[in-house]
Amino acid sequence: MNSRFPMVLSVTSGKGGVGKTNISVNLAYTLTQMGKKVVLLDADLGLANVDVLLGMAPEYNLFHLFHEDMTLDKVLFETPYGFRILPASSGVSEMVNLDKGQKLDLLDAMDSMDEDIDYLIVDTGAGINDNVLYFNLAVQERLVVLTPEPTSLTDAYALIKVLKLYHGVERFRILVNMVKDQKMAKEVYIKLANACDHFLDGVSLDLVGFIPMDPQVRKSVIAQIPFCHGNPDCPASLGLIQAANKITSWKPTTATDGNIKFFWKKLLFQEQSVA
Repeated sequence: MNSRFPMVLSVTSGKGGVGKTNISVNLAYTLTQMGKKVVLLDADLGLANVDVLLGMAPEYNLFHLFHEDMTLDKVLFETPYGFRILPASSGVSEMVNLDKGQKLDLLDAMDSMDEDIDYLIVDTGAGINDNVLYFNLAVQERLVVLTPEPTSLTDAYALIKVLKLYHGVERFRILVNMVKDQKMAKEVYIKLANACDHFLDGVSLDLVGFIPMDPQVRKSVIAQIPFCHGNPDCPASLGLIQAANKITSWKPTTATDGNIKFFWKKLLFQEQSVA
């Protein structure tokens, strides 16, 4: 991929507890193993946990960028897995919703980011609050993670509905997590697709892949390492690798679409549409 045109994608969900952040971390790791340069932004700003999954404690996070005039290069944290993270803070009420000034700070900070990256992965919070919608509106691709649980399916549909009806977003990528097998993953996908076809005209859903239930995932979470690193041949890792291979085929359609600074400018100007 041309380094001037990085792919910016969100990993998002309607419901919490579907493994979204774990998918984000392992996707960042897998793309790095494929030779890509990756930055992972923890955009669950008030309940950050990317650093927890990695067993790391960065000295600085986005709170310092917004409130203590910290430079982006100090906030960016290099992991031992080859990708960098932009960590957020946890349990800080000031970070729950970004104000316009903070958005401007983030835009200014991005001017100092090394443009030689291939992927910016935005790990959003769950649900349909302002921050979730805000980040999902600005990315080029949206990877919606869901599980076979009925509540996960319902909440994924709700997220898609809000983004479609109120903001005109029509294309979504789907990853089904914690399933027994491919057949179950397709059944979950078909249920979601049927609901969208019936109630939301013009929505396009693409099944990117599925991650099977795998005891190695829980072991890796407890050990605080990416399961694709600790157990690269386990079923969950193989499923994630297949999804990552599909993701590498996605290309920005224009230089504007693929420009990171344009992503942040677009992010800033979403404010009125989200409010």
